[in-house]
Amino acid sequence: MRNYTFRTPSFNLLAESFKNWLRVLGYAQATVIGSPSLLKVFFYYLEERGITGVDQVNGQVMKDYLEFLQKRKNSMSDGGLSINYIISHINALKRFARYLQETQGVILEVPLKVKPEKHPQRVILTHDEIRRLYQVTDNTQQLGYRDRAMLGVYYGLGLRRSEGMALDLKDVLLKKNMVYVRKGKNYRERYVPVCQVVRADLENYILFARNSFFYSPEKRKNPALLISMQGRRITGNTLIVRLQLLAERACIDGPVGLHTLRHSIATHLLSSGMSLDSVSRFLGHRSLESTQIYTHLVNE
Repeated sequence: MRNYTFRTPSFNLLAESFKNWLRVLGYAQATVIGSPSLLKVFFYYLEERGITGVDQVNGQVMKDYLEFLQKRKNSMSDGGLSINYIISHINALKRFARYLQETQGVILEVPLKVKPEKHPQRVILTHDEIRRLYQVTDNTQQLGYRDRAMLGVYYGLGLRRSEGMALDLKDVLLKKNMVYVRKGKNYRERYVPVCQVVRADLENYILFARNSFFYSPEKRKNPALLISMQGRRITGNTLIVRLQLLAERACIDGPVGLHTLRHSIATHLLSSGMSLDSVSRFLGHRSLESTQIYTHLVNE
């Protein structure tokens, strides 16, 4: 992303304060970094057209900006920007509009709508494939303990990628058989129940493996639940590499990601007879509409 420096001082201040607002509200790190960067593209567009304040932005300016994005060339490959990348710009502007309204009482209309690109059908693992993933973990090594904890977080608890990465040790409430998700989507918090199998895997990882990933006692102050080999909070890429390695060992064909585990537990819970409302709360969905897709997968 180009490092924009604006002639308009207010644009620099707004971009920085918007970033801090996202961080305080607990948005995912990718959003905290990405949304202000996309906002800076918008500010650069405004300056190039002689617009030096958000109070000068109206619906027509927004529509012109959307047309600009749709015609803009992709610097990384041939052709224009992808539809989903353009949607990321629009979502960043909508977050910025909310920031303005809540912090300054300024109303910024973002009347932009773009249909997202169609994604491939969700991959759902069978019960047998999940069982095989667990079977290929190695309970004699620290990585094996962490692998089972990872499966527990993303299949047993059905967490989103960012939610699992953001879990701290103190969020695992073993005595209450609960996990506290403090950084859910759109900064919504929730408690997720923990079954006995997942509880045992998390407890074994915490007691017998987690501390072995730290090279010094000082680093053990890291609050993260899932720790990398370097003693840092684990990244999504590291988790995906481990999961794909397990999938290969378990002879599972096709792409398998962290969200695959979330989709799978949702489908398995519905097929076992759990109500749509209960599954929706378990997944942390805002509405039942987001959960209903799984009813179609169960029927299929």
